[in-house]
Amino acid sequence: MGWRDFLAMSTRALVAHRMRSFLTLLGIAVGIAAVILLTSIGEGIHQFVLTEFTQFGTNVVAVNPGSKGIKGGPPGLPNTARPLTLEDARALERIPGVTAVTPAVWGNAEVEGHGRVRRSTVYGVGPAMQQVFTMSVRSGRFLPADNAEQPRAFAVLGSTLKRELFGHGNALGERVRIGGERFRVIGVMESKGQLLGIDLDDTVYIPTARGLALFNRDGLLEIDVSYREGTPAAAIARAVERVLDARHGRKDFSTTTQEDMLEALGNILDILTAAVGALGGISLLVGGVGIVTIMTIAVTERTGEIGLLVALGARRQTILGLFLGEAVALAALGGACGLVIGIGLAQLVGLLVPDLPVHTPLKFVVLAEITAVVIGLLAGVLPARKATTLDPVEALRAE
Repeated sequence: MGWRDFLAMSTRALVAHRMRSFLTLLGIAVGIAAVILLTSIGEGIHQFVLTEFTQFGTNVVAVNPGSKGIKGGPPGLPNTARPLTLEDARALERIPGVTAVTPAVWGNAEVEGHGRVRRSTVYGVGPAMQQVFTMSVRSGRFLPADNAEQPRAFAVLGSTLKRELFGHGNALGERVRIGGERFRVIGVMESKGQLLGIDLDDTVYIPTARGLALFNRDGLLEIDVSYREGTPAAAIARAVERVLDARHGRKDFSTTTQEDMLEALGNILDILTAAVGALGGISLLVGGVGIVTIMTIAVTERTGEIGLLVALGARRQTILGLFLGEAVALAALGGACGLVIGIGLAQLVGLLVPDLPVHTPLKFVVLAEITAVVIGLLAGVLPARKATTLDPVEALRAE
């Protein structure tokens, strides 16, 4: 049998039962559309979260108290580790390739100003924090390079906190009270928006030493080190560990590069995207079951045709290919329709809900179509094998 005859017979069989063929490919189309829509939303959120994190810079190594090993416990929790100090931060500034270092401590406290009180996040940071995290000051200036142990009581407000306390008025030069201590406002930060539902602008920045006193802490919660572009993150992390090892006498701290954090976060988001896609895959599985059912019915209905083909000399492989081809064609057509519907729905969701990020990578489209074809192939195997085992005499007698 030539390929033209093969194609003509398959097309005639599908067209002869239009409604049945349409409903079969519709099952696959719905499954593919669900997979594309859900994975587009998952990938959009993936890209959004990574973009939000990278806005703070990618050349950053974070140092936290406590080792990640079995002796130290999770970083940040109370343990026997020597606390990170301002002297540690100054020692890290001398590492070649390091461009800025900011010691950090944070917590929540009531901030009072202009007759209003608001509970906000208070960050005790160094003057280089703005450089480390590529943040901008909208008005005024950031914390100056004062005496690290006895800095002046200056404060820089996040845009949300400034608006809540001072409205549209000028906050520069005004006084705010944080934890009972008065600070003079010298700057207002540029808005950074929200990250995972957290308002990054509902904050106030004060000198690190003032933050340690405010929260009654002996050590820092973190030291953030930024380094020159092009310098390997692992090399900076090793240099940081050597300096702190020499100062502490043991490794009682942990280092995390921005690359490590983004990779871990990316892996988590990849798993979430795959899980969301798997939910859509359930409907695709149902579509595959539909192909098995329809093709089995088709084999039963066309028993006489199969017997005649075999009697005329058609090989078993030809019969197998005929039914497999029909199953794959149904799945491929359904997959193509599903891609159009899924991409269209994803774009529609993006238009109707602008805050929900949606992104459909080309690889998802290709994978979805390949998956549809594979499902069609697998779903067609059982009915096709049944067709090849029919006895031609019995088949003709059934006709």
